Amino acid sequence: MTTVRERLGEALFLRVAGPDGAKQAARIHGRPGPRWFEPDSPIARVHGDASMFVGGIRALLLQTLHPAAMRAVSEHSGFRGDMWGRLARTSTFLAVTTFGHADDAQQAVDMVRRIHDRITGTMPDGSTYAASDPHLLRWVHVAEVDSFLLAHTTYGAEPLDQAGRDEYVAQVGEVARRLGVVDPPRDEAELREALAAYRPELRGTPEAREAVRYLLFKPPLPLPARAPYGVLVAAAVGLMPAWTRRHLLLPWLPVSERTVVRVLGSFAVGTIRWAMTAGGPAARREAS
Repeated sequence: MTTVRERLGEALFLRVAGPDGAKQAARIHGRPGPRWFEPDSPIARVHGDASMFVGGIRALLLQTLHPAAMRAVSEHSGFRGDMWGRLARTSTFLAVTTFGHADDAQQAVDMVRRIHDRITGTMPDGSTYAASDPHLLRWVHVAEVDSFLLAHTTYGAEPLDQAGRDEYVAQVGEVARRLGVVDPPRDEAELREALAAYRPELRGTPEAREAVRYLLFKPPLPLPARAPYGVLVAAAVGLMPAWTRRHLLLPWLPVSERTVVRVLGSFAVGTIRWAMTAGGPAARREAS
């Protein structure tokens, strides 16, 4: 059983962290020195939990609803041919800024800002977009925060209380400011207000629906992994607001989502959590 657990954990770790994940993890967790956040703080509890698998999928689905943000992803991202590479880069950024040395965290932020500065383009109506636009950055931020927090509240091992959720929003806001987000939400109530303020701008577009098809139906996974991935996708879709379903052509089965999907999602996240407690440390030991 231990061998199965370690193999499953290492396989998951490889998919999420990429081929250099073990070395990255060794540096993130092993380099001595100051961190931006305490190891038992809300941001560490949320970002270190297996519920992030559901939260990450939900964040990607929700982010597609902003036409300018989705246009930038469609024209400049490698999601069609390198979905796992993009996932590895995102998960590494979250790990470095949450758990890594303060200098490494700042370097990661600086690198992302340099990339954003190069991403510009034109919308179908002739208007322009820029990935460094604080308004677009704020949308990406609030969509991620809402998704990670909701997934952790629903599927996390130890969900945060209200004070913890407010502190989590404030902590991720510190990273967002360094990325160029202006006035990120400071607590959960402000997060709700920010999401509502973006609602008039959000809609499904051909680019959004294409991205959703790739995410839901074309994962670059071997056949045995498709069913567990499908459960995580169903759990993520089940956390999407009802109004988003028609825009992204997503199903809405409220009774099943509250019962069957919730049970299967809890089992899948629990299995990942069980496996990753072996896989993560094992991978770090292998690199050291």
